[in-house]
Amino acid sequence: MQKEIKSRLKSGNVCFHSVQYLLSSSVLSKNLKTKTYSTTILPVVLYGCETWSLTLKEELRLRIFGNRALRRIFGPKKDMVRGEWRKLYNEELNDLYSLPNIFRLIKLRKMRWAGQVVRLGERRGVIRILVGKPEGKRPLGRPRRRWGIILRRIFRK
Repeated sequence: MQKEIKSRLKSGNVCFHSVQYLLSSSVLSKNLKTKTYSTTILPVVLYGCETWSLTLKEELRLRIFGNRALRRIFGPKKDMVRGEWRKLYNEELNDLYSLPNIFRLIKLRKMRWAGQVVRLGERRGVIRILVGKPEGKRPLGRPRRRWGIILRRIFRK
């Protein structure tokens, strides 16, 4: 899973740098820049995220990527007390960006895909693969996170 997320972030960086001049332009409005971000960059990064079982480290990397792109869009803020320019804090970014953040989008897509899988029914192989338990001995160490367990956590919140 780490390799998949790493390659998605690399592809997202390539896409981000290809439209970087648009995101930092003073001619375009913030609304148009956020639409560009949500329609060109996010789909590249989030392709196939419905099946990801994220660790905290991977969640952090995705949030860092999203916040970095949003900081490029909204630019620095002038501090009225000191009179200096500074980067926006994460809370300020969340207030300015009206759409859900990258991690919230992943949760929404997982829930939507879970509903799709349930509607497919028991006869299809998808639900048996996602919910089923493999036979045989498991390796030493902590069990890996499974998709079904992660979905239960999402629905509890």
